[in-house]
Amino acid sequence: MNMFTSKKVALAAVLAASSVCVQAADWPTWGGTPARNMISDEKGLPVELEPGKKKAGSDEIDLATTKNVAWVAKLGGQSYGTPSIAGGKVFVGTNNEFPRDEKHIGDRGVVMSFDEYTGKFLWQLCSPKLGAGKVSDWEFLGMCSAPTIVGNRGYVITNRCEVLCLDVNGLADGNQGMTDEAKYLASPGKDGTIKPMEPGEKDADVIWVYDLRKELGVFPHNIASSYALVVDGKVYVSTSNGVDYSHINIPAPTAPSFVCLDAETGEYEAEMAPVVSERVLHCSWSSPGYGMVGDKPMVFFAAGDGFAYGLGAAAEKEKIDDDIYELPIKWTYDANPPEYRKNEAGEKMKYAEFDGPSECIATPVYHDGLLYVAIGQDPEHGEGVGMLSCIDPSKADGDITGKALWTFKDIERSISTPAVKDGLLYTADYTGRVFCLDAKTGKEYWRHDTLGHIWANPLLADGKIYIGNEEGELFILAEGKEKKLLGQVEFSAPLKGSVVAANGALFIATETHLYCFKEGAKPVAE
Repeated sequence: MNMFTSKKVALAAVLAASSVCVQAADWPTWGGTPARNMISDEKGLPVELEPGKKKAGSDEIDLATTKNVAWVAKLGGQSYGTPSIAGGKVFVGTNNEFPRDEKHIGDRGVVMSFDEYTGKFLWQLCSPKLGAGKVSDWEFLGMCSAPTIVGNRGYVITNRCEVLCLDVNGLADGNQGMTDEAKYLASPGKDGTIKPMEPGEKDADVIWVYDLRKELGVFPHNIASSYALVVDGKVYVSTSNGVDYSHINIPAPTAPSFVCLDAETGEYEAEMAPVVSERVLHCSWSSPGYGMVGDKPMVFFAAGDGFAYGLGAAAEKEKIDDDIYELPIKWTYDANPPEYRKNEAGEKMKYAEFDGPSECIATPVYHDGLLYVAIGQDPEHGEGVGMLSCIDPSKADGDITGKALWTFKDIERSISTPAVKDGLLYTADYTGRVFCLDAKTGKEYWRHDTLGHIWANPLLADGKIYIGNEEGELFILAEGKEKKLLGQVEFSAPLKGSVVAANGALFIATETHLYCFKEGAKPVAE
């Protein structure tokens, strides 16, 4: 069912043991682990950060003006994702506004790989655009996520609504898996004809490709965006199926919003029944999470219809017909309160209105037996009412709407994934406020207004909370029930991705640059 003929690669030993094979202190996936809880055990992380000034007439950072910076690498012009760090490499999604290779010119979705300790550019994936404009592959958005790394393989959802398996070393160590990268990299020439492009050693080594549009009939809205969940040799992804340009019509109501693939071969394993696609409000961009509920593995999916779902893993898939297998839906939960769905007169509330319903974009977080789910919308829609819910999946069966352990409605729309530690939950809303709540009861201890829209997620590390906003300001607060602002750092571009801590360092991607901060570090040029 793949777009390209691929060779099977011997990944069984790498994939069988666990969801993510990591070196100690790596950050190989969104949230660090499949539970998606944004916490790190790193110590000695810096509070005094100076990202430096740009050199006159240039986008290059003057390293002499930095503090506690190990290195800085140039990205594209728009970068939304959070870096992955594993095996001595850093991976990040961006666009091609500042091309690294003269043969890759024009709008592309890009994954870049850098050396973790020096910032040296290693290789890149340059994915051609669909040519669908803002409808399904918005111009210049680039690649909105980074690969999930398992051993020597990376799994990423591209701007073309594909799931790709990549060799973490690129083509520098030879061509593994699929051998026709030239066909994948093909793009229109000056005469408009599609021409294959021979890759070089700085290009990605693609192992396999699964085209969600071709294979499943998916219609991505604006852009395909989420992070792959890799568990026990299976890849679980949201398909980004959504509405068309009218924001009313659903072009593919029977296409799945969620699918499971084999991590070794890229072959189809199972999908979720199309309940989400039939009632999607906008798009399904949330990334799935995972946890053991009792003695059973469960996949958590917060979807584009504003519901959260508990799904059985691939081992429990059910055959529907000769070509379709489904992941069983264990429970559903409407993450919107009734008043966001209908007004007092019983009339349906309009989507995208301030007080109407929202989908789920923030990733559900599973910690200490509880699941936390927030609702929100595309930042283009602005601010609006929100809600954060706490669910006990061990007691969930069927429709559990209205049966949350607690809900918190003083939060507005949020696309930020919560972080939970020591009985406290930290989260943010798009309006720009950071909250500290009791994780068991939802009681609010404090809030801090950053005065700028927040896309990012809080990172908890070394007793600190790191979170940035759209104004390019990084806020460092102390963990705990009392609010204490430890620092505020100005960057030269928006911070839409989240801070990551790995191997004694902080990795921060602005829209245009990737920074590695380390206490006492002296900068080296890329």
